[in-house]
Amino acid sequence: MPPKKDNVDGHNGDSLTQILTTMEGQLASIRQELATSKEATTRLEQQYASTNTQIGSRIDHLETIFATFLHPTNPKSPPVIPLSPPLQGAGPSSAAGTHKILSGSGKIPPHTPKRNLGPIFNDHDGETHSSLGRYPLPRLDFPTFDGSDVVSWEENCEFYFEVFQTLEIYKTRLATSHFSGDAREWYRGFKMDNPHPPWPILIDELKASFIVAKVENPLEEFRKVTHLGKIDDYIRNFEKVRCRLMSATKMKDTNFYLMAFLSGLRDELKHTVEMCEPSNLNQAYKFARQAELSLEGQERRGRVMFRNILSPITQPRNFKLHENAERKPIQSFPTPPKLPIPSVDNNKLSFDQMKKMGLCYWCGDKYYQGHKCQKKRIHMLEASDLQEEEQSPDNEEPAHNQFQELEEISFEHGDISMCTPQEMSGSQTLKFKGFIQNIPILVIIDSGSTHSFIHPSLVQLNNVPTVPAPPMLVKTASGAKLLSALKCQPLQFELQQHTFEGEFRVLEVQGYDVILEMDWIAQVGPLVIDCVKGVVQLKQGNHEISLQVQGEVAEVKLCEGDICITNEQNKGSDIIFAQLFITQPHTSLSFSDQIAHLPPQLQQVLSVYSTVFSDPSSLPPVRSIDHQIPLKSDTPPINIRPYRFSHFQKLEIEKIVEELLLQGYIRASTSPFASPILLVKKKDQTWRLCVDYRKLNDITVKNKFPIPIIDDLLDELHGAKFFSKIDLKSGYYQIRMFEGDIAKTAFRTHMRHYEFTVMPFGLTNAPATFQALMNTIFKPFLRKFIIVFFDDILVYSQSLEDHIHHLSTTLQVLLDNKLYAKLSKCALGTSKVEYLGHLITEEGVSTDPNKVEAMITWPTPQNIKQLRGFLGLTGYYRKFVKDYGVISKPLTDLLKKDAFQWGSQAQHAFQLLKNAMATTPVLSLPDFTKPFIIETDASQVGIGAVLM
Repeated sequence: MPPKKDNVDGHNGDSLTQILTTMEGQLASIRQELATSKEATTRLEQQYASTNTQIGSRIDHLETIFATFLHPTNPKSPPVIPLSPPLQGAGPSSAAGTHKILSGSGKIPPHTPKRNLGPIFNDHDGETHSSLGRYPLPRLDFPTFDGSDVVSWEENCEFYFEVFQTLEIYKTRLATSHFSGDAREWYRGFKMDNPHPPWPILIDELKASFIVAKVENPLEEFRKVTHLGKIDDYIRNFEKVRCRLMSATKMKDTNFYLMAFLSGLRDELKHTVEMCEPSNLNQAYKFARQAELSLEGQERRGRVMFRNILSPITQPRNFKLHENAERKPIQSFPTPPKLPIPSVDNNKLSFDQMKKMGLCYWCGDKYYQGHKCQKKRIHMLEASDLQEEEQSPDNEEPAHNQFQELEEISFEHGDISMCTPQEMSGSQTLKFKGFIQNIPILVIIDSGSTHSFIHPSLVQLNNVPTVPAPPMLVKTASGAKLLSALKCQPLQFELQQHTFEGEFRVLEVQGYDVILEMDWIAQVGPLVIDCVKGVVQLKQGNHEISLQVQGEVAEVKLCEGDICITNEQNKGSDIIFAQLFITQPHTSLSFSDQIAHLPPQLQQVLSVYSTVFSDPSSLPPVRSIDHQIPLKSDTPPINIRPYRFSHFQKLEIEKIVEELLLQGYIRASTSPFASPILLVKKKDQTWRLCVDYRKLNDITVKNKFPIPIIDDLLDELHGAKFFSKIDLKSGYYQIRMFEGDIAKTAFRTHMRHYEFTVMPFGLTNAPATFQALMNTIFKPFLRKFIIVFFDDILVYSQSLEDHIHHLSTTLQVLLDNKLYAKLSKCALGTSKVEYLGHLITEEGVSTDPNKVEAMITWPTPQNIKQLRGFLGLTGYYRKFVKDYGVISKPLTDLLKKDAFQWGSQAQHAFQLLKNAMATTPVLSLPDFTKPFIIETDASQVGIGAVLM
């Protein structure tokens, strides 16, 4: 039966009426509250206006007070200042009327209203005055202290006390009222025993509590300051830490700080600043800033520019002619119309575009071998200012060069042509070996260089006096910019038993020690070169001299990118040309040059086995020991997504991958395995590609092949007097991957998938595979005259004759197995050799001085990681230190969980261990032909024994 509709509708109507009634009541309450709020707001506005008026009146009154004190009508009597009426609502203490303040006694009467009259200071006559009674002092907030830097805070406090001449009795109260954080918590406990400590005692207690806990040793902090970013940031940081050190130690030795500043500079600035020989820090700062400007500002101040001269020109402002140079006006040249190239505006094309289109860079015509431009142009190479200056807008003339004294160069009249490097036929440089003060040097004669240069290491080694020279930026073919700011006095050098003399600028030339230029060639007369015999003939006075060119003649091209510069003979043009492109990238020495310092017998052996020291020409052979990667059962292939890299890092990855592909070390892959790659910077700032094989290593069955113990290896060297250390070249890449396991080495880049055909770095069993190969091929000779630790092979003998035979045998084994060594890392036929971090001689084994220096200069550890690094380094040499375990115990205790708390005991042990490492003895090697004695010792806590 359906419900009754009328009853339902009536019920709903009553509910709506009730809701509306309730809402109307609430709305009425809201209106009443709004009205009340408006009334309150009106009252507040009235009170604000009244208060604002009273404040303005008080300000006017205070100005009257200041005027009365600053300009009293009767200077002999204290001024009478009327007190303004109190603000409405003020307490009874604000009495009206007038009162004479600062009476003859200099004290404020007791019933004077209390006001904040500023910091209290002590006048020279001992009376206490308010700052209102003197000239207005500058606003200076009192420094707060939270426990972070007590030394700086003390300096700020002393400055505040000095400015306001604060009385001694107020210093402690004023200082402690500005404590916060850790400092406030510390003072709450301190004042229980010392309620009113004098200022000096308070400072001593603060330093004792907070310098150890919050600030490291100032000397250690000072040693850490190094030049990482801009030179101004380094100078600012250096000065800040230097002031802390001076405040803590009172050490004011200017030479110490000067040497510390120089040692912290980056290498590219250090040599230049040291050569300028600064006598104080200000000079060092100045020279360092100038050197940085020269190196980093060349993009807008020191770059080399080509300027096309299409109208009559005058002599360039940047260079001055010699006084005897003929000065002629330079005429403009008629320009015949250029052959049109349809729809192409060659003036707007870049060099790359013109090169792709096969057009001449200068006239726009089609380029072909032997092409000569129909339109003649004159080009000038201009060196712009090295000093700091604003960059000129494009529509303005460049500012006059402030380096007009940059160089005085005179050139014969000649035209300048531009061509590609491939068109430069012949060689421009001749290489010789010579001596400067009995020190061997490598010299080149460069007909394209405008100056003679000498490497700064030779200058320092021979103590050659230098003088400042007008700064010159030299841009090498590799794009590097070098600064030359010093020159030597005339210096004698020897070439093949003939003595010559020359003037040199100091420059870090790469690949050579000395570069001789055109002026030197002019002194010795014309050079006659016999290209067949490799002989150069020149004159010295009235005598003709023949010099034998060493090895292949190096070719130094004055080029950058796709263009290079040559000088042609006089063709009627009258120009001045200044060349600053001088050097080329490093040129390696020939094999014979690298072994020239060795005894003749060794040279003969190495010449026979020179193939061992060459670069591999193919992949390593398949051997019985190739690297395998056995995996745990039932493990799926490792597949890790690649890491992200920046745009520039991707370019480096592509470059490295291309090189590995060309060498055959990697190949394209379709493997289900994939590991990510990383880029790691080398010491020379180039990148190394590393594969992250950690996930693959987790599922690899570990190879337990025994790795040699270093102490056991060193025990075999007793009686040896001659040593040769052979370091293999990229040793891992000289072992093939087992064909069935190549797919497991796969890695991903942003481009595609690759896998290694040789053993890569980072695999868990790679060291075991390498050691197994070495032990196998050298098995007949191990412990007789060869010891091997991975890719470090040491040949040892008791006589030179035996050593030559042993070295020949070793090189023959390497040759038979197609293993290659890196000559630059080898030490051959020496009586002292560094091997596995030890220095080995006939007398015994000692620590490596470089490692010892690293330990002595190790900064105070700030965390467990730094402490573990220090103990790991010193622990490697623990056998050289008596009671090493006892000395290092306070430090090893800090390695426990949550136990790192550096204190005086740890600092004492740290310093003792450093001192012990600095005085390590030379340990004799055991002679197994003699009997040994066992020395034992025991106590309630332990036992010990040693074999004597």
